[in-house]
Amino acid sequence: MQTISELIIDNNNVAFNPMMGNSYKLNDSAKYILDLLKEGKSKDEIIDKLSKEYEVDKKELFIDVSDFISKLKIYGLVQ
Repeated sequence: MQTISELIIDNNNVAFNPMMGNSYKLNDSAKYILDLLKEGKSKDEIIDKLSKEYEVDKKELFIDVSDFISKLKIYGLVQ
């Protein structure tokens, strides 16, 4: 996830990719998932962590996290 590590996220949850010149407005959940991805966490690790912290069913999280990561791939932010 090389491009994710290049993202700069400000205090207003705006992520800027200096290599591509793009910026993205993030909600708190998206910022948290990006932070975990930047730490090198896998999708399964992220789902486990979110499930424990927010007491949400892992099946629901799997769909949401998978969808978010798919969108990151569309934007060229992950491989």
